[in-house]
Amino acid sequence: MPKLDEARAILSSLDMPAAQQSDICCYTLLAMASIAEDAPWESSTNNWIRIHDILQFVDMAYGVRYAENSRETFRKQAIHHFRNAALIEDNGKATNSPNYRYRLSNEFLELLKMFESDAWEASLFAFLDTHPSLVSMYASKKQMTKLPVLINGKEMSFSAGKHNELQKLILEEFAPRFAPYSECIYVGDTAEKDLFVNAEMLLLLGFSLSLHDKLPDVILYREDKHWLYFIEAVTSVGPMDAKRILEIESMTEGVTAGKIYVTAFCDFKTFKQFSEALAWETEVWIACLPEHMIHMNGDKFLGPR
Repeated sequence: MPKLDEARAILSSLDMPAAQQSDICCYTLLAMASIAEDAPWESSTNNWIRIHDILQFVDMAYGVRYAENSRETFRKQAIHHFRNAALIEDNGKATNSPNYRYRLSNEFLELLKMFESDAWEASLFAFLDTHPSLVSMYASKKQMTKLPVLINGKEMSFSAGKHNELQKLILEEFAPRFAPYSECIYVGDTAEKDLFVNAEMLLLLGFSLSLHDKLPDVILYREDKHWLYFIEAVTSVGPMDAKRILEIESMTEGVTAGKIYVTAFCDFKTFKQFSEALAWETEVWIACLPEHMIHMNGDKFLGPR
C-alpha cells in the first residue's frame, strides 16, 4: 500500500473527520514523521519543523509540489486540527516568530511506530482511550452551541446560526403575542431540514405535499379560529413575495383554514432590503420591535383574507 494511503488509514483509525483525511493532511503526517515512500513506520521521528519544511519534504520525498503561499492551507486543514487532537505540539514561540516549530507528540510518535505491527491494535486502543477523537470533540462542541427552544411546551434545540436565532424568536416572542393558543406544526432547521413536523396534523388540515415542496420556515395552527400562520424567517433570502405565496397556495389547495402570511426579520435594516419585494395582504414582524406588526394593507388587520 502506498505510504499516502497508509497515512490515510492511520488518520481514519484515529476517527479524524473526513476533511482531515485529505491528501494535504496525509502528506503533513508523513512529513512530520519523516516517512518517505520506502521508510518503515517504526523509523518515525518527531523533530521540530516548520510548515515550509513540510512543503519541501513532500516535494523531495513524493514529487508533489505545493506553492509557498499554500502554507496557510496546510495550517488550517491539517496543523490546526492535528493540534486539537493532540497529535502534534508547538514549541511555544510566538506564531509570527521565525523560530515557531511543530512536532509530533511523544505519545503519537510511539503509536505511529507500532503501525502494521502486532502491537498496533492494542496501542491504538490505549491511545484512543486517553485521547478523545476529533470527531467526538467537534460533535460535543457543536452540541454546546445549539440553541434551546420551546416547541409546544417541549424543549428542543436548533443548531447555531442567525436564521435559527430568528426562528427561535418567532416561536417564543411572535407566537405568544400575535398567534396566541396556536401550536407549531412545522419548523425547519438550517442543519436539520425538518426539526419538528406534525405530519398527521398537516394531513388533517388538507395539505398535499410532494418531495419537491418547500414548506415555510414556521407553520403555526390556531384551532379556536381555524387559522394557519405561514411564516418565513428572512435573514438573507426568502420573503413572502407574490411568487412564494403562489407556491404555498399550490401546496395547500385542499386546506380550508384561514391563511395568514408573515415575513419575519431580525431588524429594520434587513426589512428595508426586502420591503419592495413583499406581497400585499401579508404581514411583517420585526424581532427587534416584538410588540408591533406591519400590515401590508390598510383595510384590515391581522387575520385571514
